[in-house]
Amino acid sequence: MVTGGKCLQKFMEMASTNCTQLKQSYWILIFGGIHFLLPQLPNFNSVAGVSLAAAAVMSLSYSTIAWVGCVARGQIDNVSYAYKKTSSADYMFYVFNALGQISFAFAGHAVPMWKGALGAYFINAICYFLVALIGYWAFGQDVDGNVLMNLKKPVYAIPVFDLLETMMVKKMNFPPGIALYSLLDLLIITLFIGVTFPFFGDLLGFFGGFGFAPTSYFLPSIMWLVIKKPKRFSASQMDHQLVVYVLQSCIFVGVFIMLASTIGGFRNIIADASTYSFYT
Repeated sequence: MVTGGKCLQKFMEMASTNCTQLKQSYWILIFGGIHFLLPQLPNFNSVAGVSLAAAAVMSLSYSTIAWVGCVARGQIDNVSYAYKKTSSADYMFYVFNALGQISFAFAGHAVPMWKGALGAYFINAICYFLVALIGYWAFGQDVDGNVLMNLKKPVYAIPVFDLLETMMVKKMNFPPGIALYSLLDLLIITLFIGVTFPFFGDLLGFFGGFGFAPTSYFLPSIMWLVIKKPKRFSASQMDHQLVVYVLQSCIFVGVFIMLASTIGGFRNIIADASTYSFYT
């Protein structure tokens, strides 16, 4: 919601300089309003074409435009790669927030399509690393969380919505229909959060830790250990024991990422909100 609204705003500011400029909140509302059309599709399979266009084609195009634009723009004058002058506490929370952003970017591998997940992550890594490295080369410490904003002014939620819809229809006896689709998509809540806290990097860090780290980094490991109930193994079963150690390490690292990134993102949202005029 936030990214789409900001990009719409930037596009219109560049394409139509003589028109009255709308504030960012309105652009987020306009972008969010488009999403109300998607829940009216009859079923989850009918969203496949939208998902392909949005998640695959648009994501690749977006990242390619970002790094190619940075190369074409070149380095800004007096580019600096030094750390921004701030307190040690700020450094720590920035690192925590960055962990959440990484979790957000590479979440979702609990989906049971191993080869597809590997292929997706390979492409994902190329896109992200090119944007990150070239964007930092061009703008240094002044790079924006959304690098396209420096050039002169992901649909992942759809499976979650489908899961909620299935649960409410089968277990809570909700009749399927337009009202249910609109309710399940939680568009109003998502849109409200986007308009209220349009802090791109902070939101990625917070939701990456709070929402994606558990389901991607340690809950699957806990589930495996609970289901298999592994005991101590003999020397001939050392490979199995190694798997247990790896899963235990994943749990430890995953819990740390969840706590650190959630705290870091939440703290940065509060810090940015202290200098932000809401609903302007």
